[in-house]
Amino acid sequence: MGETARILRNGAIATMQQGEDAYGLIDKGALVIEGNRIAWVGAEADLPDVYADLYAEDLQGRLVTPALIDCHTHIVHGGDRAREFEMRLNGASYEEIARAGGGIISTVRATREASEEQLLADALPRVDTLIGEGVTLLEIKSGYGLDMETELRMLRVARRIADERPVEVRTSFLGAHAVPAEYKDRADAYIDKVCIPALRQAHAEGLVDAVDGFCEGIAFDVAQMERVFIEAKSLGLPVKLHAEQLSNLGGTKLAADYGALSSDHIEYLDEDGVKAMAGAGAVAVLLPGAFYCLRETQVPPIALLREHEVPMALATDINPGSSPINSLLLTMNMGCTLFRMTPEEALAGTSRNAAKALGLNDRGILSADMRADLAIWDVKHPAELSYRIGFNPLHSRIFGGRS
Repeated sequence: MGETARILRNGAIATMQQGEDAYGLIDKGALVIEGNRIAWVGAEADLPDVYADLYAEDLQGRLVTPALIDCHTHIVHGGDRAREFEMRLNGASYEEIARAGGGIISTVRATREASEEQLLADALPRVDTLIGEGVTLLEIKSGYGLDMETELRMLRVARRIADERPVEVRTSFLGAHAVPAEYKDRADAYIDKVCIPALRQAHAEGLVDAVDGFCEGIAFDVAQMERVFIEAKSLGLPVKLHAEQLSNLGGTKLAADYGALSSDHIEYLDEDGVKAMAGAGAVAVLLPGAFYCLRETQVPPIALLREHEVPMALATDINPGSSPINSLLLTMNMGCTLFRMTPEEALAGTSRNAAKALGLNDRGILSADMRADLAIWDVKHPAELSYRIGFNPLHSRIFGGRS
């Protein structure tokens, strides 16, 4: 047994393992950490004798959960879009702003002008806020460069965040996010001349964990996205997709056909699309922050997702335009209040199912041999994490076995 082994005892442990008991909750539980892994978890009364001499930390009844995971973010970007926030409040739609040169394209301009150091400096405070809420893993997308140089710069910055902060980062190439101004009305040419070559280069530099896209009327159609997915598969990269956010173009069915990790947003998804996700084992990543900020009224098909047993994840979608939300705890509350998810679904959506949405199977639940990424909370019951608004009850965070 290693010198770093220790016990956390006298806690309420929400293992988040699927079973009959909500949250997989163990009252008066204990958990043994060895190195960066969980060695044992269960009722304290059942603690094996082999661990009897280990240092034990008394949690004083606090709640222990898997550390939180934010599985869909655009946290690296230049500038802000506060003016567009005002425009939306004065009646302009998301699509109207985008077609007028705002939206994603305005952030592209600001991101292209920002240096790597500036992008990193701007991103770190946002990352720090998530870490302060118990997050140990986040996904970060490119997609605000839309040229070779800036897409690569964004991905390099995302990778550097893990060197600067105690957090793990997974990167997604999102070159098919929007058509840049210089390729206006030439989306096919953009895919061929910029997006796919940039993807190849990013992969060659080891900067990509997955490939994403935006399949929507203001972005790319199914045929264009399929060309990107074909390239991703040829490189051995998993895919995911922003789909059915503003309309139903069939992007989710395409993503399912390519074995996507997830389909994200999906407010306009129909039952056929849900069945496709179920068949592919894809995760539905729900983004209530964008729903809230865009004042949408079409909610995702929660009942159908439950009926067909599609796992639901929740994420902040942190971005400067449609979801400038920097709190995963608030996102959990929004998932409950806006989408009528249960608090158990919200916590599963930011732990077990969020890990699945990133293709990871060694975290998101508390059990033996899983990575020791934990959050310890000054609450008694896990429902409190979704119940309170604007309140952060984090007591401490353990990342890879280290406090």
